Amino acid sequence: MSSSETRPRTSKRNEPTKAEKLRARLAQPGPVLVAGAHHGLSGVLVERAGFDAIWASGFEISASFATPDANILTMGENVQVAEAIDRVTGIPVIADCDNGFGNAINIIRTVQAYERAGIAAICVEDNIFPKRCSFYAGVKRELESAEEFAGKIRAAKDAQRTEAFTVIARTEALIAGWGMEEALERGRAYAAAGADLVLIHSKSKKPDEVLGFAKAWKELATGVPLVCVPTIYKDSTAEQLHDAGFKVVIYANHALRASIKAMRTVLGNIAQAHKAAVADPDIVSLEEVYDLVGVDKMKREEEQFLPAGGERVNAIILAAGSAKAIGPVGEGKPKAMLDLKGKTILERQIATLNSLNVKDIAVVRGYEAGKINLPNLRYYENPEYETTGEAISLLKAAAELTHKKAGEGRTLVLYGDLLFDRSIVEKLMTADADVAVLVDRTFNESKATLVAERPKLDLVQLATAPNAGPRALSSEVLPSVKRIGQRLPHGEAHAEFVGIVMLTDKGARKLLEGYQRALEAGAGKAYHEASEPKRASMTDLLQALIDGGDHGLEVKAVETFKGWMEIDTFEDYQRAWAAVKG
Repeated sequence: MSSSETRPRTSKRNEPTKAEKLRARLAQPGPVLVAGAHHGLSGVLVERAGFDAIWASGFEISASFATPDANILTMGENVQVAEAIDRVTGIPVIADCDNGFGNAINIIRTVQAYERAGIAAICVEDNIFPKRCSFYAGVKRELESAEEFAGKIRAAKDAQRTEAFTVIARTEALIAGWGMEEALERGRAYAAAGADLVLIHSKSKKPDEVLGFAKAWKELATGVPLVCVPTIYKDSTAEQLHDAGFKVVIYANHALRASIKAMRTVLGNIAQAHKAAVADPDIVSLEEVYDLVGVDKMKREEEQFLPAGGERVNAIILAAGSAKAIGPVGEGKPKAMLDLKGKTILERQIATLNSLNVKDIAVVRGYEAGKINLPNLRYYENPEYETTGEAISLLKAAAELTHKKAGEGRTLVLYGDLLFDRSIVEKLMTADADVAVLVDRTFNESKATLVAERPKLDLVQLATAPNAGPRALSSEVLPSVKRIGQRLPHGEAHAEFVGIVMLTDKGARKLLEGYQRALEAGAGKAYHEASEPKRASMTDLLQALIDGGDHGLEVKAVETFKGWMEIDTFEDYQRAWAAVKG
């Protein structure tokens, strides 16, 4: 056994329990406001709305199982839901325990189960087992004798193990039509048995009954606070009820009823329209759901406790261009959406990136933006795609280039018209550089053919000429890029730029800072090979970074030999079609 296994566990801080928090709130001025919930999410919403406590409502929990509120669910099923609510919230939970799920012997186990689950308080009513919801019309309604129910309260108080745990005794005498005197006698008996609070329930649409009970209760001077549930006498405010003598006001089932109305509306609209978009006016965003269920907390815990699985890499695909140059097959399509044997270029790019565990991907759209609509991607728009270059598209996605913590990840930037092997991107991802570009050394071997086919090539000159000869080992030290662009003399070029760049936070920041300065300097000024900054390409950004002097940063080259294709012409498209697998 390790020393850590024998070390006693200690609390990080001496915080009060939720039962103690409830007791403290009951001791403060003003009404204690409580609202019903039936699962963890509704409990979180109650807490965020600002209520003092959560009512684990028997009515709501039963209804969430599509079951009548009539002791059909077991104690175990109810306590499981209450515990789930308590686990995800920070305010006390008061559990509606119907009639304690049996007699005085059963209630002992009920108290033990709920107290063990962290519940701050339970409420028990004097309906016989099996109970019926207070508002069900036309059902037989019987109450336990006051003596038997008082025994239940004594058993409950005796069973609790912490002093702060609270037991609320609820009488249904007014619901059953047994009159005010009976209700008061029962309330007094339950208080004498040790109940911490007494709940008086009424189905009158006016608050007269509960107000009359509260007035008479003051005269009895029991010292036990009152609880009410204004479901039917709904125009009464919590302040009015508190002034009359009620300390706790429970809004018992409104969350469930609201959710039923919302779900019926949304599902009915979708069923009628056959599309999800009609639901948008009536639903929250997925991001709001993520916030409510604690996705950000989960991410923080992953960072803190899970072993590192490699540096996080996200990707930006620049896909604003059209496929007009490809001919009829590209008519009306963004180039990234060209089909190659049943899959688009973009789909193939994403599949390759995903295989490298790059799953956080953004796409910058432009031409026919709506036709790029693959799932699980973030989208940015460049509506000026016809009059601007790749640099503006990259700027549109600038938010993707910086991570929450400096140094926690890097970003791949790539053109949307590329097909590439997994291996060449994997090589780029291992590069130790703030800015690394993927370059193809086969240019010198195929120079004549390439130049004939493509008068405009993105060429690269390295600071140090690469090893010549048919056989050579690659250096572990990445060469620096001296010049990059389309006007580089062919005889001075060592490689061709593939169209994929890897950036650290620092590299991305330097790249964008230089470009922002150029944009602020105004139009009409040349920017490397571009006539003005807004028409700058990726190679213009890179060369400006190289030429930046004190503001510059070395751009490193990662060399590859083939393993990629760019689709600029119909001939490229034919070659790609022949090369790819279905």
